[in-house]
Amino acid sequence: MTQNFEPVIGMIGGSGLYDIDGLEEREWRRVETPWGEPSDELLFGRLYGVRCVFLPRHGRGHPRPPSALNYRANIDALKRSGVTEIISLSAVGSLKAEHPPGHFVLVDQFIDRTFAREKSFFGVGCVAHVSVAHPTCPRLTDALEAAGQELGLPMTRGGTYLVMEGPQFSTKAESLMYRQWGCDVIGMTNMPEAKLAREAELCYASVAMVTDYDCWHPDHDHVTVDQVVKVLLGNADNARALVKAVVPKLAAPRGPCPAGCNTALDHALITAPEKRDPALLAKLDAVAGRVLAG
Repeated sequence: MTQNFEPVIGMIGGSGLYDIDGLEEREWRRVETPWGEPSDELLFGRLYGVRCVFLPRHGRGHPRPPSALNYRANIDALKRSGVTEIISLSAVGSLKAEHPPGHFVLVDQFIDRTFAREKSFFGVGCVAHVSVAHPTCPRLTDALEAAGQELGLPMTRGGTYLVMEGPQFSTKAESLMYRQWGCDVIGMTNMPEAKLAREAELCYASVAMVTDYDCWHPDHDHVTVDQVVKVLLGNADNARALVKAVVPKLAAPRGPCPAGCNTALDHALITAPEKRDPALLAKLDAVAGRVLAG
């Protein structure tokens, strides 16, 4: 019989969200990984008695652009720190009129248009193919939706996040194409983050926080930087409130995720045991130790 365990809530903060207030026993701590340096030190603490670990995705002060983030190190550091679920918070542009600035979208699908990033923990010496057909965890999303409703936040459940490479924003032609594809929001950071979280067998949910309409919108040229920054800061305040409201809903001890997030590697490893590279296996100790130990 599988034993229940105490959840540890990981949070990844995007643009404008570089800290989480209200944490008790808070301590910024460096976490070393075999994949290199994470974006910053990790903030450890407790919120309503629940263990939490926060990572500012771009680093405090936002020194790192999306393409330069070490996504593997970030996810490994969270897993290595005992995190069992990740709430990802990111600033995005809107591709639909019904998602105005200040709106939150609980993303459930992604289209990955990035091309300059390491996208897997696995490779030569240990090949794995992990399903990301449903890349976010419905259990986590349920909790976020309930917390958002209690707070009265403008929020939509379900939507597709187009992840572009950046750092430049879209051309108008690209923006219109993504709208034709049915995408809801556009940003630069949730891939390969979500894929790596799945490889690490972590539950993952994405909160996309709209700062502006993308360049498809007829009023786009009239938006000022001051307006965007004002929305960004307001979104960060609402994100902090959302985190405080959702953590108690995730506090109870739990067993394996009903959606299978915690067992994503059960049938993913392809390389025969005798052909696996010991050096790569050593690097996989945190993210894949459960299946490699057998």
